[in-house]
Amino acid sequence: MLARIRTCESGVAMSIDGGPRTVVVVGAGVVGLSTAWFLQERGVDVTVVDRDGVASGASWGNAGWLSPGLAIPLNEPGVLRYGLRSLLDRDAPLHVPVTPDVGLWTFLTTFALRCNWKDWGRAVRANLPFNEECLEAFDVLTSNGVEAPTHDAPIMAAFQTTRQAVALLHELRRINDSGLEIKYAALEGDDLYAQAPQLSRTAKAGIRLDGQRYVDPGAFTHALAGAVTERGAAIRSGFRVTGVSEDRGGLTVWSDTGESVTADAVVVATGAWLNQLAKEWGVRVPVRAGRGYSFTVPTDQPVPGPIYLPAVRVACTPYQGKLRVAGTMEFCDADAPLYQRRVDAIIASAKPLLSGVSWEERTDTWVGPRPVTPDGRPLIGATHVPGIYVAGGHGMWGLTHGPATGRMLAEQITTGKQPAALREFDPTR
Repeated sequence: MLARIRTCESGVAMSIDGGPRTVVVVGAGVVGLSTAWFLQERGVDVTVVDRDGVASGASWGNAGWLSPGLAIPLNEPGVLRYGLRSLLDRDAPLHVPVTPDVGLWTFLTTFALRCNWKDWGRAVRANLPFNEECLEAFDVLTSNGVEAPTHDAPIMAAFQTTRQAVALLHELRRINDSGLEIKYAALEGDDLYAQAPQLSRTAKAGIRLDGQRYVDPGAFTHALAGAVTERGAAIRSGFRVTGVSEDRGGLTVWSDTGESVTADAVVVATGAWLNQLAKEWGVRVPVRAGRGYSFTVPTDQPVPGPIYLPAVRVACTPYQGKLRVAGTMEFCDADAPLYQRRVDAIIASAKPLLSGVSWEERTDTWVGPRPVTPDGRPLIGATHVPGIYVAGGHGMWGLTHGPATGRMLAEQITTGKQPAALREFDPTR
């Protein structure tokens, strides 16, 4: 039901429950656009601005998984052990280039300190409501004007040895112990190859995660943008935000060319660039770019569903009749150029486990910055400045959790009450 509107004593038009009538959303990725859509659902007029355009960041080239079963916080203790072993290997899936960036090394030190079972368990429990509601939030969107399909399919995790599979089994059991029920089954031999024909005979063990989905992430984000504009919002590309000022008429968002747009409230959903604006509003948790790479390759046989290669951190997804291959976690500047060596490393690590893939015919080579926090918890909610909110820091799970984030944040903005599920994600913590 749309919110009713009244004018408050200051002269600013507000919804009857005290929320804003107009909102500027900074960022046209899946998180920002989901927030815009759910704000519109509550009767708010929205303007979306982005420095480049719709799905120009991490929302285009990711694996497209809607995977509550694998939306596991990054600060799992095994990641620290793996990272220390691979730190000097330039071709390892986890890569930190040699850099004098003190901020990056401070972030990585904080992240390392958070790689323990206590902090990981806290992040798992905090993310539980998002994992429980993420698929429903997608259904709300696709049932109400977002014309992009979601595909039901299990995710097949494959390993070269049964011993490698044990680590994921332990993680899944810990997730189930936290309260989220994940259905999975261990497979070997012909049962494994029958369900994932792209796997080579090098893969000796597998774990099938049921109840998962996938989408074409770029197509979905553009469809979401189309639905937002169909409802009356303006999306302004080429609008590089430099700051937000408080005026009598509300909050004014400024671009580097002197353009401006004023509204009652502002949501900043700029992914890996979140800290550039949010620091001055009391957001102290650092957000760094953990860049991921992807490309598309033809296959000899149709791909029935997503394939996950945990040992080499590679995710594969059916994509426009081919296979999208995504991987690596590269900590460097969000705007750094694509490094071909990282693409070559993904191919070298995935090739032994996959067959019938035409690696030399790859297209759509891409790099995008995933926004990572050191404690495995995103930043969602109000800042220290009244009327300014942020949404970001989801790491690898911005697509999976994007619509649920937008839904909960829209509730907080329009009612003034923080949903219980957002308490652990307070951006000023």
